[in-house]
Amino acid sequence: MDLHISLDGRRDLAAQVYRQLLDAILDGRLREGERLPPTRELARRLDISRNTVALAYDRLVADGFLVGRAGAGTFVSGEPVRGRAAPKGVVRPRPVWQNLEPPARMTPARYDFRVGVPDARLFPMETWRRLVARELRTSLAGYGDPAGHEPLRAAISRHIGLSRSVHAGPADVLITNGAQQALDLIGRVLIEPGTVVAVEEPGYPPARLLFRSLGARIASVPVDGEGIDVRAVPGTAKIVYVTPSHQFPLGTPMSPARRAALLAWAERRRAVVIEDDYDSEFRFGERPLEPLQSLDRAGRVIYVGSFSKTLLPMLRMGFLVAPASLTPALTAARHLSDWHGEVPTQAALARFIDEGLLARHIRKATREYAARHALIAEALAADERVRLVPSTAGLHLCALGASVRAAPGLAVEHLEAYCGQSPPQRGLVLGYGGIGRDALPEGLRLLRSRISAAPDRAPLP
Repeated sequence: MDLHISLDGRRDLAAQVYRQLLDAILDGRLREGERLPPTRELARRLDISRNTVALAYDRLVADGFLVGRAGAGTFVSGEPVRGRAAPKGVVRPRPVWQNLEPPARMTPARYDFRVGVPDARLFPMETWRRLVARELRTSLAGYGDPAGHEPLRAAISRHIGLSRSVHAGPADVLITNGAQQALDLIGRVLIEPGTVVAVEEPGYPPARLLFRSLGARIASVPVDGEGIDVRAVPGTAKIVYVTPSHQFPLGTPMSPARRAALLAWAERRRAVVIEDDYDSEFRFGERPLEPLQSLDRAGRVIYVGSFSKTLLPMLRMGFLVAPASLTPALTAARHLSDWHGEVPTQAALARFIDEGLLARHIRKATREYAARHALIAEALAADERVRLVPSTAGLHLCALGASVRAAPGLAVEHLEAYCGQSPPQRGLVLGYGGIGRDALPEGLRLLRSRISAAPDRAPLP
């Protein structure tokens, strides 16, 4: 045990050792049954006499905090009397952080319609374990590249080039711990206090809150059936954050006309567009539209992707593709933030992609999610109290004009939670990654029994 004891001067040394050991026991840092260093060893470390340490030990034994066992050593005896918390302190965060709290931990629900939860049972866990174990045996020690494992960057550039028509080489790809870190790095590089960032309304709350925490002024821009209303984006905006492939949370894709208008606006205003392509891999119909990144000719689009939905959220794997003019700064920001990600995991994902396992998994998962999507859509289409928003991709769908009363075992999210303005739109956002097909019929019956109509503030055309 590496036991830290700090001695002040040369007076009352036994009392100082006693007091610090007693504090460690009472705080719970030294737990019941833990063995203390032998008196000779601790005396050598502290450069004091062995008798001084023995005197402190004997006093703790007499007080009932330690027990000596012949031939074994000295051990902590009994449970800690109290636990000492860190001082509350007087230091306060910046005002923007005083109302920001980490989200509550998700509790299991029998009928789980929460958003952003893929079905872990569909993931080929044994194959993944084999790939990770292989990399753990062969990966070299030392620090990794802040931009990410080069074979993974190459694999991602090929994957998104084929599946999404994104124009990027390995040097254009930067690996991140999920899409949220990608947004954080972009914000660190581009946002100054007072920078106006336009976000969709309704939209993705963690992005809105992140930009605000970095000092941005948030401008909420309404979304209709064609996507973000480009005419409503303020001229002062320097950054526009959008989810064009599958608008979050409504689920509608941005029309070709809106895509062209947004890119033209960004070029005129010398602004940056952040394209979050968060779950476009799961498509159930219609040809996917070209991403903004592939339509961009001025180098003003930063493309953000994530494997949290296609793989597992716990892996924290994401990436961004940025114009060459921003890549050095973004890589430096990653280095200053957390240096680099887990190299063995990144190397395993590179093989997962290159061996065709990711494409196979996406095909399998898409078939399953399409079946769940169809069941929910059919059930809600027959309910006159709600209006289903058309959607052909992703892990959730949205129904306008209703709310759901709480029920045991039922977990549902309301559209109001994704609105930054008041009054919010009324509706439901229903995920189907966390509820299996076998549980859907009963879950939908319970859901519909708890629906109550609520007039929609701004219905989609």
